[in-house]
Amino acid sequence: MAGVGFNLRKLVQRDDLLGIITGFFYSTWVTAGPWILTIVSLFLIIWISDVAGYQTIAEFRLIVIYNFAFSLAFTAPVFMVVTRYLADLVFSAGDESSDRKRSGGAALNKVPGMLLGSVVLVFLTQFPLVAVFYLWYVELEPIIRVAAMVNYFLVAGLWVVAVYLTALKAYHVISTTFLVGLILSLLLAWLFAGNYSLAGMLMGFSIGLAVIMFGLIAYIFSEYTADAREPFGFVRYFRRYWELALAGLFYNLAIWVDKWIMWLYAPEREMIIPGMPSYPDYDAAMFLAYLSIIPGLAMFVISVETNFFMQYLRFYRDIQKHVNFERIQQNLTRITASLTSGLRSMIVLQGCIVIVLLLLSPRLYELIGFSYTQIGMFRFGVLGAFFHVLLVMQFIILTYFDFRRLVLALQGLFLVTNIVFTFVSLNMGFPFYGAGYFASTLLTFAVTYLAMVRYVGELPYRTFVRDNLSVKRMPPSLQVTSGSRR
Repeated sequence: MAGVGFNLRKLVQRDDLLGIITGFFYSTWVTAGPWILTIVSLFLIIWISDVAGYQTIAEFRLIVIYNFAFSLAFTAPVFMVVTRYLADLVFSAGDESSDRKRSGGAALNKVPGMLLGSVVLVFLTQFPLVAVFYLWYVELEPIIRVAAMVNYFLVAGLWVVAVYLTALKAYHVISTTFLVGLILSLLLAWLFAGNYSLAGMLMGFSIGLAVIMFGLIAYIFSEYTADAREPFGFVRYFRRYWELALAGLFYNLAIWVDKWIMWLYAPEREMIIPGMPSYPDYDAAMFLAYLSIIPGLAMFVISVETNFFMQYLRFYRDIQKHVNFERIQQNLTRITASLTSGLRSMIVLQGCIVIVLLLLSPRLYELIGFSYTQIGMFRFGVLGAFFHVLLVMQFIILTYFDFRRLVLALQGLFLVTNIVFTFVSLNMGFPFYGAGYFASTLLTFAVTYLAMVRYVGELPYRTFVRDNLSVKRMPPSLQVTSGSRR
């Protein structure tokens, strides 16, 4: 988040309406850009149904959903570690320079090679799985198999490239590239659908994604003019930050696992393509519900990266200056107040959105032309999304304080409870579809909140004792434990 924070703080410090609006838009795009790209694309593709036909549209949507789902889950360990490595590079380079090309920091000179190395690593590790799935497991025409694989790797590449965008200040260029690529994807999919059917739609859609991916890569290379060096320098971070890699995997599996369970076991599931089960009604309801969290998530990122970050920085800088304990306690109080204020604002905003969507869901579904049978799933999805965004907020805070193993355990809890509760709600029948996701986010939020209150409250102890390397090297008889401290 280092690059994001520098930009947001400068925008907010302008103290004008345009700066606030621009900051909100930027934080929205950074935090939810991939979701927006995915969901908007899948919804807008309905417009070309008259050209391609319902069956082709259904097959196209299914392949795209599979590619987004599995590429996100399997790429997560790489982009989580890469994010940490890049954040360290950005932080070491400092945030004072306004021109990366002139600053010429040795740390940032590693970015071009690192970008190539991370993309290559993702492609090499995932190629065997993708090849087995599309070339052997599912039943598709040869040209469609190839088109689906190309689409998969472009989507996977975008997840990785998106990490590097957080370190750039040209968010106008980034937003324009995404918008142009999205429009081009939809336009080419529509043009190719008539003559080339499913294969044409996939290739047209992939061309737009390729424009986004390679356009952004070119821009990154133009910003960091150094030669590509140390392409796999970040790999050593997997050993140091293995908790981040697993946490990213668990979290993204947790996001999708309820959909996968519904695809495999719901009585209403469909087999549009042999070997690729799905439940379109459940997917559409949940995707639409996910859109509701974007305003709350963007607001919290602004709050965290402005008010909270400054208090966070003051806490540790004062410790480095050897201030007295009373000052440390005052700084901890400011951190707690900042978190409370940000959480309260997000609950108010997100709560209002949830209430409006719950009350107006029948009219909303009538407006967009969806089936009324999806309303129950949508309402559970909206309630689940409310606690989901609060959960994301807490994960961000805990990660700031480097409580990696705690975050890993909590995201493992999210994954396990979503599996268990989804099976329970599935067995309870159609009226409870989506309740498992809601129950999982609610329980995980409650546990995470209690853990965050405890861990943040113990921050001075953990800073000076629990995580102090000097204390850890002492003989066990001399170490201070949490049970013996006063």
